[in-house]
Amino acid sequence: MTNSSTNSTSGNSSAGMDQTRMISGAAGGALMLMGLRKRGLMGLALAGVGGYLAYRAATGQDPVMAAAGLSGNAGAAKPIFVEHSVVIDRPAQLVYAYWRKLENLPQIMSHLESVTVLDDKRSRWVAKAPLGTHVEWEAEIVNDKPGERIGWHSLPGATVDNAGSVQFESLPGGGTRVHVALSYRPPAGALGAAVAKLFGEEPSQQIAEDLQKFKATFEGANPAN
Repeated sequence: MTNSSTNSTSGNSSAGMDQTRMISGAAGGALMLMGLRKRGLMGLALAGVGGYLAYRAATGQDPVMAAAGLSGNAGAAKPIFVEHSVVIDRPAQLVYAYWRKLENLPQIMSHLESVTVLDDKRSRWVAKAPLGTHVEWEAEIVNDKPGERIGWHSLPGATVDNAGSVQFESLPGGGTRVHVALSYRPPAGALGAAVAKLFGEEPSQQIAEDLQKFKATFEGANPAN
């Protein structure tokens, strides 16, 4: 049992590393092209960052961290915290029921490609990443209070380590305040977060926009549970 579990975890970690290198390589190539098309210091800077990402993706080594005498993990980005709220003119139980059916989430969040339910608590998520790539992970619900709250965290081996919660606060008049709080680590570290933001794939702006879109859609329809 122990060996099987270890091999499974190792396989997930290896897959996560491969996806991270693919994203890093694609981003590096794009930045190098942008840098070569620009003149002056900005062009050199973009080309330099692109070359660094491409080299790290191709070799699996981080020359910057090696020069500093540090391991690759030491350079991992600190968790980034994102939170947004929106008021929806629908009862909390109805809004909760829609979110709790996890297959509905790609209709809410534009960065999600799919969510596949594995059992009562676990699910597999596939999300869009910069430059047409994607990342995936498994998550587990750890806090589920019907009509009030859903909390989750990613499982070991996830390409994107993340945890968060959605709270549904009943308001006078029958409306609901939906509050999303999310903590995540970019798949390519701190540089990955900068590249993601450059290409418009930054979760903070995505979640704010998606919640507003969800409000407009949910208030204008009668979604099934």
